[in-house]
Amino acid sequence: MLFYDSPNPAPNPRRVRIFAAEKGIELPMQEVSIPKREQKAPDFVAKNPRGQTPILELDDGTVIAESVAIMRYLEAEHPEPPLFGTSSREIAEIEMWSRRVEMILMPPVGAVWVHTHPFTAALPGRNADWGESNRPRVADAMRFFDESLDGRDYLAGDAYSAADILLLTTVDFAKFVGLEMPEECGNLAAWHARVSARPSAAA
Repeated sequence: MLFYDSPNPAPNPRRVRIFAAEKGIELPMQEVSIPKREQKAPDFVAKNPRGQTPILELDDGTVIAESVAIMRYLEAEHPEPPLFGTSSREIAEIEMWSRRVEMILMPPVGAVWVHTHPFTAALPGRNADWGESNRPRVADAMRFFDESLDGRDYLAGDAYSAADILLLTTVDFAKFVGLEMPEECGNLAAWHARVSARPSAAA
């Protein structure tokens, strides 16, 4: 098994690293440099036609792409501690909050990143006006999660879960892009400090 990784600030590979760290899984890794566009090299595209990291290549040659799919595989292989829930309610709530991170916060962060950041200046089809228009959407999304975290320690309930990993990596990537958490988001800030203090957050 080999995990094709890309270092920070890439948020999606970091999801898997944090997930594996929480479970104590030692993943053999090969670094793929995004600035050098190694993810677009023919040998990598042959493994993942989308030309993106991360991917997990199993011993039989099977390639699993998409970070959450990799996390699901690792959960099935190493069920303890459970990070996708065990009861039907836990599983559904974690899925709900994970989807909300990916549908509410990630798209506007991605739009600002792709269309306005200096690191992506060479990408074709950039639209600076569209990118800038997404900045307030990021702030609104963070306020949504701030309200959602009122009275709870973790996003999907009483226990740390995959949903927290998705939100943490997205909030941290937003900061790298230059999208700061609104000052009034005290619940989100307290949650962020709590989950960032976990050893796995350094993965």
